[in-house]
Amino acid sequence: MNLNPSPAGRVFCCIKGCFVEMEFSKKDKFYMQKALRLAKKGEGFTSPNPLVGAVVVKDGEIVGEGYHQYYGGPHAEVYALDEAGKMARGSTIYVTLEPCSHHGKTPPCSLKIINSGVKRVVAAMQDPNPEVAGRGFKMMKDKGIEVEVGLLEKEAKKLNEIFLKYITSDNPFIILKSAQTIDGYLATSTGNSKWVTGEKARLYGHQLRHKVDGILVGINTVLSDDPSLTARPENIVGKDPLRIILDSKLKTPKDAKIIIQNSEAKTLIVHGDQVNAAKKKFYEKKENVELLSLKINENGNIPLKRLLKKLHKRKISSILIEGGGKVNHSFLKEKLVDKFYNFIAPKYFGGNDGITVFDGDGPLKMEDAIKIKDYEMEKVGKDFLIKGYRKKEGDI
Repeated sequence: MNLNPSPAGRVFCCIKGCFVEMEFSKKDKFYMQKALRLAKKGEGFTSPNPLVGAVVVKDGEIVGEGYHQYYGGPHAEVYALDEAGKMARGSTIYVTLEPCSHHGKTPPCSLKIINSGVKRVVAAMQDPNPEVAGRGFKMMKDKGIEVEVGLLEKEAKKLNEIFLKYITSDNPFIILKSAQTIDGYLATSTGNSKWVTGEKARLYGHQLRHKVDGILVGINTVLSDDPSLTARPENIVGKDPLRIILDSKLKTPKDAKIIIQNSEAKTLIVHGDQVNAAKKKFYEKKENVELLSLKINENGNIPLKRLLKKLHKRKISSILIEGGGKVNHSFLKEKLVDKFYNFIAPKYFGGNDGITVFDGDGPLKMEDAIKIKDYEMEKVGKDFLIKGYRKKEGDI
């Protein structure tokens, strides 16, 4: 099934070689927007599964709704159809992602829809997961259900940008968050950075932590700031991500907050193959700490690409980089960053001896600078936030 989104809520759907133009009504859009809002409620809890929302409508009224609430739990369609009960027969279900067609942690949602007597399915997008990828649509269509795809597809893809990268590659989605003065500094020459930005920006950062699977810093950040790297967002109980430390020589202090703090999340220390044996033995005995040994590359650093592939294999779908200048520069130089969140405080450091956001060699020509696309700017408290995506080769 090839889907080609078109303007003004219209989609051209190719089924068996025939192009059929489908019109979506304002009501269709209203219900799909509702489903997208529901899906967003699952942020931070469903990984590595996608965020999915579903709304069941019968005779112009919502009779059931739901969203995927946690990994391994019922899918959005199950909650929505169970709430609808007998009212599901002859209804339309709006879902933000193609219903699954395979047995995973739960039975196939496509089968649930068929058995519920739903007449019409409106989906925002096809599931890129090779185990689904159009099979759910086909299963329902073969049973006489009307299937329409592509409504608010762009919004659905943005909502699930982490899942899309994770399921179609062997790398997690990488977010780099930085906080700087107007002139580009994140800390003084002594390493002091408290605080570059205000409270609102810091709370925003905690919300980002809650949404990701892992948060990564370098050993210099641990030594200078002694961070907890926990998620403390407003209004909800945050989920702490896996705390990842790049520590080639295993310098992490035994009494660092990230080691002694009580958290359900583990701390993963990534170190080189030549470290102090006694200290390594100490960490191997700690239940909340994991060690990962990687051979140091020719520059004396942890091999980032190899590390990311290993993290992907353990179902880490997203990582937030909150490192210092050297770690930030390493990820930028190797073109590993997918999305940037750059907080800029209305202040000048006013010198040239501080720590810059990116600490390393830059390009010799300005035309070779990293470019950003689809960027947005907003005010967060007294600070400014610029967020956008790294422009890759081939991007317009």
